[in-house]
Amino acid sequence: MAKKQFRTIWISDTHLCSRDCRADYLLSFLKHTKAEHLYLVGDIIDVWQLKRRWFWPQPINNVIQKVLSRAKKGTQVTYIPGNHDECLRDFVGAKFGDVSLKMDAIHETADGKRYLVLHGDVFDAAVQHNRWLAVLGDAAYGWLIYLNGVLNFFRRTLNLPYWSLSGYIKGRVKNAVSYINKFEEVVVGYARQQNVDGVICGHIHQPAIKTINGLQYCNTGDWIENCTALVEHADGRLELLNWLKDWPDIAAQQEHDDEEDEVVVPIPFPTHLQGFGA
Repeated sequence: MAKKQFRTIWISDTHLCSRDCRADYLLSFLKHTKAEHLYLVGDIIDVWQLKRRWFWPQPINNVIQKVLSRAKKGTQVTYIPGNHDECLRDFVGAKFGDVSLKMDAIHETADGKRYLVLHGDVFDAAVQHNRWLAVLGDAAYGWLIYLNGVLNFFRRTLNLPYWSLSGYIKGRVKNAVSYINKFEEVVVGYARQQNVDGVICGHIHQPAIKTINGLQYCNTGDWIENCTALVEHADGRLELLNWLKDWPDIAAQQEHDDEEDEVVVPIPFPTHLQGFGA
């Protein structure tokens, strides 16, 4: 099956090494798409989870191998660490194989628009000033995702479509809605100071493309519950892809993934992460 070709792809908040990561969906997405530029916009490897317990099944290796293979074959891959993989910020400016590490980036689309690309945790007061509160919130979110999985297991037995419990709660609880709106406004305000046309970020797991105060705000979403990616088409148009919706149609077709041209690339594992869970 022919791969979908894009000029640029942005993904974030995959949380590899978390038991809630949808690595199967992510690997499918990487297999069926190609791009000139690939931005990994933070929280790709969940080091917070690795510090609690070691969890590194084969699907994680498959995802990392696919990314490194794309980079080896010419895709420009930029990794912008987030708060869950903040240890990689010590290596900003360096390269892991063919992957460049940066704190943020300016991306120019095919139609000449300039976008600031960053994870977004620097605008989250809970993460920056109350680390214990951020960790507690992360644990609570993990339990919510667990309940979400149980709920959707029973929905599948009844042939009902996937439904996001956490997404429903975030959309209904006043404080959550207020937090999301405030986060978006602060990020856009910072982007305006950088003299760009828009901003692309992750962090809050809330996919969006919208105009806020005259600037375009894009959030890539996540790969725990939404399975979304932001893509740029050849003409510069931006679009959100939802792989939860695209996956069933693609999986039902016979796959011709051209695996024979994949390049096997050794995975450069940061030495200071070795020994977690030992």
